[in-house]
Amino acid sequence: MPFPSGIDANANATLVFSLAAAVIYAFSLGMRPRLSRSAARTLAVAMLAVLVAQQGGPWQLVAALGVSAVGDAFLSRDGEKAFLGATASFLAAHVLYVVLFLRAGGGVGQLLAEPWRAVIVLALTVFALAMIFALWRRIGPALRLPIGIHVAALLGMGIAALTLNSVWVVVGGVLLMLSDGLLAAEKFLLPAISPHRVWMRHVVWVLYYAGQLAITLGFLLG
Repeated sequence: MPFPSGIDANANATLVFSLAAAVIYAFSLGMRPRLSRSAARTLAVAMLAVLVAQQGGPWQLVAALGVSAVGDAFLSRDGEKAFLGATASFLAAHVLYVVLFLRAGGGVGQLLAEPWRAVIVLALTVFALAMIFALWRRIGPALRLPIGIHVAALLGMGIAALTLNSVWVVVGGVLLMLSDGLLAAEKFLLPAISPHRVWMRHVVWVLYYAGQLAITLGFLLG
């Protein structure tokens, strides 16, 4: 187990609880939205917030995970209002992550300290621009501004993660960006009856949860 004292320790038990909820949600993705499915998705990340609080981690990380869990609760339901609620929640989480990463990292100058960081920044920027270009004509005018702001905050989060020396956090930031990009493609670019929606939803969840987990462990174990 990653924390001392084995499975009986509160930290390890909380982590196992989070992992179990994530697995349960993954297996329930093919079912119709219902309370038990929403609870599993929400608890998976909410328990990571509890874990960080237990370990005395940064309050911004607790808040980012907590707000993300609220977004998960919205995203586990159908409908445009739920999607907009999720978008607003994740936007707040991305802003909190930017603040956290810039405070904990080596500053913007760190991005130029090693070539691989600059390469990833360029790749993330191209990825974000491709997202905007692909989505712009497929979404209604009412969604363009909020989604544009969301993508900008997402890119800021990914770049800010690269100012840290923790590989866990860098990988987590990249995974969250990939998850959002695939989610946007599944929701707005694929036909409603596309057979690819099923596997894409599973991949989105795996990337998203792995990203949140990597960032959490990066701060607690790094």
